[in-house]
Amino acid sequence: MPKFYYIARNRSGIKETGTEEGVSQEDVVNKIQSKGLVLVNIIPEILGSAGSINNGTIKKVKLKPKHGRVTGEDLMLFCRQLSTLIGAGVTILKSLDIISNQVASRKLYSVIIELNKNMEAGLSFHEAMAAHPKIFSDLWVNLVESGEASGNLAVVLSRLATYLEKNAEFKRKIISALIYPGILTFAGVGALFFMAIKIIPTFAEIFKGFNITLPLLTQILVTISDFLRKSFIVLVLVFAGLFFMFKKYVKTKAGRKNVESFKFKLPVFGDFFLALIIEKFSSEMSTLLESGVPILYSLEIAERSVDNLVMAEVIRKIKEDVREGKSFRESLERSNFFEPMFIQMVSIGEEIGELPQMFKKVNVFYQEQCETFLTRFVAMFEPFVLVFIGSLIGIMVVGMFLPIFKISNIGA
Repeated sequence: MPKFYYIARNRSGIKETGTEEGVSQEDVVNKIQSKGLVLVNIIPEILGSAGSINNGTIKKVKLKPKHGRVTGEDLMLFCRQLSTLIGAGVTILKSLDIISNQVASRKLYSVIIELNKNMEAGLSFHEAMAAHPKIFSDLWVNLVESGEASGNLAVVLSRLATYLEKNAEFKRKIISALIYPGILTFAGVGALFFMAIKIIPTFAEIFKGFNITLPLLTQILVTISDFLRKSFIVLVLVFAGLFFMFKKYVKTKAGRKNVESFKFKLPVFGDFFLALIIEKFSSEMSTLLESGVPILYSLEIAERSVDNLVMAEVIRKIKEDVREGKSFRESLERSNFFEPMFIQMVSIGEEIGELPQMFKKVNVFYQEQCETFLTRFVAMFEPFVLVFIGSLIGIMVVGMFLPIFKISNIGA
């Protein structure tokens, strides 16, 4: 029967921890509540069979990591597990030791081992994290530093885990919304290429034996088909070369900035890309400010982690204005980047002293705006692609049957 590790409080508000067996998590919850305890958290013992707790001792069962990279899901789970264990009163070193035995990533396993060694050598947790910038971003390091300084590391890690979970969920929604249009487009283009390369040439060979002048539409289709068949490899190489040159150009600072600026100016989609980047900015700012990071430091972290050169430059100018004593609202207005609604919401939060909460509300608004756009886009994209691809296929079919009609009339 599986065991579960739980954190609860009795009627006096005193925290109690322990393990409880049950056929399911719901069964264990009922058993704990029947004791008159208020459940705070419950997890499979040692977060999924990494070990067991008995009388305060830990029996470790090392699990074999499944992959070599460090995914967002790995970091999200690591953060949530760490916040849960530290919140339960387990020391950081012991928490890292427990988690290291059940991570799915070989890379993350080695990083956790190094974190443990560096902390045993005298480094603080955030200093040990800072030695691995490819794994732990500035957001991680500075939030952990804030948690260590305030003595609320478990709370800060819980907020960071919530941020990572919401961000991952938002990304999944975007990807899920774009999968169907992508499949539909790929299938439609594939069908067009198949007809152009296989079907039309077959009909063209048949028509040659009848010694007739092909209708104009049929001639155009046959010419296009011949061009695609003879130049297919050349076209693939040309497109591959253009794609390679574009990727190389985007890797330069000027090229990346120009492409990002172009995306924001696109009709219809420009507002969507803008909403995406503001959503990420507001989410990071709410998490940082809520964790006690000063606004200037929060802006500096956001500037480094926003992953958009245009937005990073805007944040840098706002940071400089705030450092010079200007109000946050004035700085936002001077940037000419944010919508009036965003500026108004943030200025209200600044005036009433609830800036983190206001950033959180702004984040929810932009998430909903992006989701609404994607829902409408998919709803409109499907019939448009079906009509467009269907029209092209219809034109091809008509073009192939026109000579047949002409041959029939001759025979009649």
